[in-house]
Amino acid sequence: MTDSPAARLAQQIAFIVEADKLKTIFRQTVNTVSGRAENDAEHSWALCLLVITLAEHANVPDFDVLRALKMVIIHDLVEIDAGDTFAYDTKNMADQHARESIAADRIFGLLPAGQSTEFRALWDEFEARQTPESKFAAAVDRFHPMLLNCSTEGAAWKKHGITVDRVLARNAHIAEGSTALWTYAQEMLATAVAAGHVAPAPTASAT
Repeated sequence: MTDSPAARLAQQIAFIVEADKLKTIFRQTVNTVSGRAENDAEHSWALCLLVITLAEHANVPDFDVLRALKMVIIHDLVEIDAGDTFAYDTKNMADQHARESIAADRIFGLLPAGQSTEFRALWDEFEARQTPESKFAAAVDRFHPMLLNCSTEGAAWKKHGITVDRVLARNAHIAEGSTALWTYAQEMLATAVAAGHVAPAPTASAT
């Protein structure tokens, strides 16, 4: 027996109300004008804008844009329960996927069965980064914080003492989704180093 339309609608509205909590999850990156910490809902909106604006630069230009949009709009919902894990926090990153998987079960489980399965599958696809859509979605997800840091004189990088080699290592998989974006990101980062907005890589101690 299937759920009635009224029951389905009630579940969907409950999910939407729960998703509103994403506005209260703050990231390390800051907004370019106010300097206020960006929240996850703002980040998700920005990723949607990046996907539709930069789709032509994907390595696979005929990818399913709508599928990529679905991924970027839902993939951070798990942070309602799991919290935002700073990209360079190696301690908390160790169990990040496990924490977020539990959150995905709960949050997407609020939806009617068919949508719950679809949304969870999209989240898993994003995490796996095996399809053209997930590779491009993940590329813009990594590119956006770099863009904000480069546009705010390295605000988050300076706050946490992040060096350029760590930024390069963390974000190299942008190239899996878009070599054009990765080239641009590296050029942008080189400019940031020259301007003193991100620290250069440490040099090896003399022996």
